[in-house]
Amino acid sequence: QVALKKMPLCKRSRKELVVNEIRIMKENRHPNIVNYIDSYLVDEDLWLVMEYVDGGTLTSILVQVFIEERMIAAISKE
Repeated sequence: QVALKKMPLCKRSRKELVVNEIRIMKENRHPNIVNYIDSYLVDEDLWLVMEYVDGGTLTSILVQVFIEERMIAAISKE
């Protein structure tokens, strides 16, 4: 199983940021981070293929749960 992230390129004013994000994901692999697998250009969208992680997106979790700054610091450190 994999996860797909569809990124509409027509809405991106600075496409070099997208290229930089892909380059960073390709070069950095870690067991505690969702890892990049591949990417494809489909029409006007960039599809990023990444490892599938059960539980939803980080954004969906953060909008539902209040996390204190010290906890964010501990998570970031790890």
